[in-house]
Amino acid sequence: MVRPDLTKWNQSIDDLLQGSINAQHPRTRERYLALYMIASGQSNATLWAKQTNRCDESIMKWVHRYNEFGNGSRMATCLIILVSVRSLGHVEISLVRIRRLSTFDCMKKLSPL
Repeated sequence: MVRPDLTKWNQSIDDLLQGSINAQHPRTRERYLALYMIASGQSNATLWAKQTNRCDESIMKWVHRYNEFGNGSRMATCLIILVSVRSLGHVEISLVRIRRLSTFDCMKKLSPL
């Protein structure tokens, strides 16, 4: 059975409950509530999926993402701008999207060498 690893992120069940109440985005509140229900033992991913009319694989992915990356504030999608100068006057700009990195990892990638 998959469960959120609260000790890894130094969080409590109450932190998840507060996230389900106070998060700005409705989808984020929904994910926090699912994590809370599973972590508190009131539900499991399959049962919660049925109760909320969601696919159980989605709920399990939320738990796996939480276990890997922490809460929503630690998850980020970062855009990295790559600039290369091919010749004098010609600048090529590329945007690279990297998904599912922690905010810390995004900042490491953006920091100068």
